[in-house]
Amino acid sequence: MVSSVRVSMPSPESAIALSGYRDENLKLLARQTGASLVLRGQELLISGTENGADLARRLVAALEPIWGPGQAVTTADIMTARHALDTDQVEQLQAIHQDVVARTRRGDVVRAKTFRQKQYIKALRTHDMVFCIGPAGTGKTFLATMVGVQALLNNEYERLILTRPAVEAGERLGFLPGDLQQKIDPYLRPLYDALHELIEPEKITNLMERGIIEVAPLAYMRGRTLNNAFVIMDEAQNTTPAQMKMVLTRLGFRSRMVVTGDVTQTDLPEMQTSGLILAQKILKPVDGIAFCQLTQADVVRHPLVQRIVAAYESYDTQKRSKG
Repeated sequence: MVSSVRVSMPSPESAIALSGYRDENLKLLARQTGASLVLRGQELLISGTENGADLARRLVAALEPIWGPGQAVTTADIMTARHALDTDQVEQLQAIHQDVVARTRRGDVVRAKTFRQKQYIKALRTHDMVFCIGPAGTGKTFLATMVGVQALLNNEYERLILTRPAVEAGERLGFLPGDLQQKIDPYLRPLYDALHELIEPEKITNLMERGIIEVAPLAYMRGRTLNNAFVIMDEAQNTTPAQMKMVLTRLGFRSRMVVTGDVTQTDLPEMQTSGLILAQKILKPVDGIAFCQLTQADVVRHPLVQRIVAAYESYDTQKRSKG
């Protein structure tokens, strides 16, 4: 039996937010439900089998807190909404939509897009040390930086410290042009990018000159005690066990430390053990430390990134099974 539903959008912006670039969201909703979704002006026409059309209607309704005010709906939003409907977690989904971590300089809302990201954000707010491990594009560093900047602006901490190991991936530092700082800056660029989402560039310069925000390679952490600071260590899979122990023991009073990394993208020499992998084994039973694991389902970049991550995971699984 064919069923049809009409959903009215409150504004042109909400219609665009739901449909996505080149109607990508409508195509994904169609694949998820088997229904046909066509947008005509501010009216969405849903048709298909009774079950398919009803599922599409419920998915669109579950996403209304996002597209209603004109915020862009992402692939991750749609897949999370589908999971929420399948597992009867619609109330928890609404909690995700309502928990705004921050707003960017452009006015975009920063929030969790998946249930695991929601758990990660909760850990960032409640634990003094958090490990987040997952593939590229899952928001590990971005969300930590957003929470850290917001905490800094709320005067919860005196300093925000962002660090990562300057591991050479194909190029030797000595062959790169410039002085030491110029050689190191490319390794720290992702951290600067995250900062620029929330803070005006000239303000970042001022905060760095005053020592309130520090972006530095991991080697600069040696011998320090980091009190009253929100510390983020990025790309932790590229630390040695000794480096990992060194930075973890820098944690001072009234401080919080977040360690992020992707154990599948290690740039260390082949026979070198990753400090992040070893830390997982050693610190899992330690009280007060939260471990968050994100997967390809939490990728919030271009949809193709999720498929690339899945393809590599499948290849690695097959390779391990063959011995």
